[in-house]
Amino acid sequence: MKKLFSFLLLNFVVYVLQAQIQDPVKFKTELKSLSDTEAEIVFTATIDKGWHVYSTELGDGGPISATFNVDSKSGIEPVGKLKPVGKEIATFDKLFEMKVRYFENTAKFIQKVKFTGGAYAIDGYLEYGACNDESCLPPTQVPFKFAGEAEGNTVAAKEDKSVKEDKADKTETDLAVSKDTVAMTELLPATPVDASTGIQPAVASSELWKPVISELQALGEEHGQKDMSWIYIFITGFLGGLLALFTPCVWPIIPMTVSFFLKRSKDKKKGIRDAWTYGASIVVIYVALGLAITLIFGASALNALSTNAIFNILFFLMLVVFAASFFGAFEIRLPSKWGNAVDSKAESTTGLLSIFLMAFTLSLVSFSCTGPIIGFLLVQVSTTGSVVAPAIGMLGFAIALALPFTLFALFPSWLKSMPKSGGWMNVIKVTLGFLELAFALKFLSVADLAYGWRLLDRETFLALWIVIFALLGFYLLGKVKFPHDDDDNKVGVTRFFMALISLAFAVYMVPGLWGAPLKAVSAFAPPMHTQDFNLYENEVHPKFKDYELGIEYARQQGKPVMIDFTGHGCVNCRKMEAAVWTDSKVSDIINKDYVLISLYVDDKTPLSEPVKVVENGTERTLRTVGDKWSYLQRVKFGANAQPFYVLLDGQGKPLNKSYAYDEDITKYIDFLQVGLENYRKEK
Repeated sequence: MKKLFSFLLLNFVVYVLQAQIQDPVKFKTELKSLSDTEAEIVFTATIDKGWHVYSTELGDGGPISATFNVDSKSGIEPVGKLKPVGKEIATFDKLFEMKVRYFENTAKFIQKVKFTGGAYAIDGYLEYGACNDESCLPPTQVPFKFAGEAEGNTVAAKEDKSVKEDKADKTETDLAVSKDTVAMTELLPATPVDASTGIQPAVASSELWKPVISELQALGEEHGQKDMSWIYIFITGFLGGLLALFTPCVWPIIPMTVSFFLKRSKDKKKGIRDAWTYGASIVVIYVALGLAITLIFGASALNALSTNAIFNILFFLMLVVFAASFFGAFEIRLPSKWGNAVDSKAESTTGLLSIFLMAFTLSLVSFSCTGPIIGFLLVQVSTTGSVVAPAIGMLGFAIALALPFTLFALFPSWLKSMPKSGGWMNVIKVTLGFLELAFALKFLSVADLAYGWRLLDRETFLALWIVIFALLGFYLLGKVKFPHDDDDNKVGVTRFFMALISLAFAVYMVPGLWGAPLKAVSAFAPPMHTQDFNLYENEVHPKFKDYELGIEYARQQGKPVMIDFTGHGCVNCRKMEAAVWTDSKVSDIINKDYVLISLYVDDKTPLSEPVKVVENGTERTLRTVGDKWSYLQRVKFGANAQPFYVLLDGQGKPLNKSYAYDEDITKYIDFLQVGLENYRKEK
């Protein structure tokens, strides 16, 4: 059983888009009259669950801000700036090192305009950026065109049909893509000779821009993406419940409770049924707690709180208090009269209500041990923003907690093999205390970055974690004692190996003080840019930021191409670069075996002249280099989210299926290796 605990503890400690066009945001545009001389252009968005649209004026170096842009106008003038309306969520983004604001579910932007007299006409577009937890869209334009007469108390306005919502049948997409490609290659000027390299593309642009969607599908391209977050939340809760079982507040109660149910009824079947009912009552109680948390705060509020600097400080203090409680400084108990009242009520009633009240009593008396674990789990699942996440987490926790009561009722002989209560249970509590203390620093780090205190830079954070896990190792070896520990100096084999793992983890983090990436803790530690002293130089940089020139260079060098569709404001692109590209094997393959071309879909460099294309029956205007690369991603690869990686040969043909946001280094290496093998077969 102790070995089982060790396995569960280790699992608990380490726990922490494929090619398709995504259209998670739908805008409606209208012109609303305010008076004879004033009106508003209103952009109203409906946002799919899990996505968010960024607000206005976020500043340079961050996500794509919403902006109002005018191509031509007469008889009408914009007044003031684009105004965001509705419930904005403000948070500090660790990757961008800045506060960002965004909308979920719905968004509205309003631009006030005034009429200068007579006929008016205005043509332009709203540009916005949108992201979810795994990918970001390129800067997206919502075109508008209004014209009419400003006279009397009304404004006679009409919207150009060219900006109406696209209603083309989706079955015609492939045909439209082919036409779009022809239009693009005809309208875009030829890429000039690169002055720094003297490279002139030899392969015709029409070939390089030719769609390869069917080829990607033949290579195993998958559409759609499964959301496994609920499963992970459930497993996390389940592991937390199993850990709670081994605490001094719960473990001794199990044999007493099971024996009570089996002995109080002469009918063994009824005793087993009562034990099952007891377990089910535990599940109901904790799931109700999870639902109550969501109903009180709301899913979006939980998500906002989890990224709010002030509440992160409160989370930090709460976990420190929980850790001190586990260390034995004090016990967190609910008022004893609550437990006594419920217990007496259970004795005075019979049937299902009596069993339910007994389960409720267990929840109250075990709170000093289960409370810190539940608190930590609820804080963690709050970051998902899901309305059912707390309930799912508590469901996993409760099932694990209720499982032994029902299993031992079914198999009473197992009770004889249960380890006896003893000092080993306090070891579990103290170990959990060390883990709570370590995780508390994660929340303090968010607040530290938000306020710019620079108290918890990456090396400071790592130094504290090194000390915490070193002390945990020494504690498990019996070198450090806490108030409720016994005086037994013997160290069991299981405890020894746990100490070995903890000390090894502390040593593993030491190189991080000099800038080593430390993939195992990258999700918890502050970002690398907070490191004052960094000796790490194994970085990946693109050789080209131009598609045609990069392809031609790769053809001359006899190497395959890796296209990286990215963006300056793409959060998950930076995550992939920090977590995957810094791996020594990944960086070696990209730098030595591939020609890396990074195409920024939010590059604001203007094209020599705007290019009009027809995409899926709708006319669009490409104004910037970023628009061009975004269009390339859509028409050639049938995708529009970033990050997006694809491997090509010198003719623009795919060598493997595409790769989206997934920080699994082994998968990424396999993705690169398969591309290399297919390229060598072609040669």
